[in-house]
Amino acid sequence: MIPQRFFVTSGRAISQVTDLNAFDRALLNAGIAEQNLVDVSSVLPIGSKQVPRVKLPMGAITHTVLAQTRGSEGETISSGISYAFRADGQGGYVAEGHGHMNARAMKQILQWKMEEMAKLRGIKLLPIRYRIEELSIPMDNYGACVSALVWLI
Repeated sequence: MIPQRFFVTSGRAISQVTDLNAFDRALLNAGIAEQNLVDVSSVLPIGSKQVPRVKLPMGAITHTVLAQTRGSEGETISSGISYAFRADGQGGYVAEGHGHMNARAMKQILQWKMEEMAKLRGIKLLPIRYRIEELSIPMDNYGACVSALVWLI
């Protein structure tokens, strides 16, 4: 099974009930809450192409590279996905990040991860793309951010 298409999505949300409810709402905002998500690692196959976000069937087994962060009142949280193809045309890589930081810090960390992957492999990457969500959680609330690269099989 080698996927040839993917899309990148993200969402953020708050809940006064629990961080799980905030996470569920963030998945709804990202358009992937009605699927059975399977976490996979981070290699873009040769010839794979990014496409616009598509509506997936309810209950579909859906392979994703997923970053998620949950937090509570007064915190700033973020999640992010970075991805790039190799300059030699031999596929590419994805990095995910999550934590209690702003989007600027998240982007820097994701850039470092991608640069390290390229360095370890002795290759050059085409421009790195990013999808980052940041949320400052209001008092008396929980929050969640999700970012995902979703494979279409």
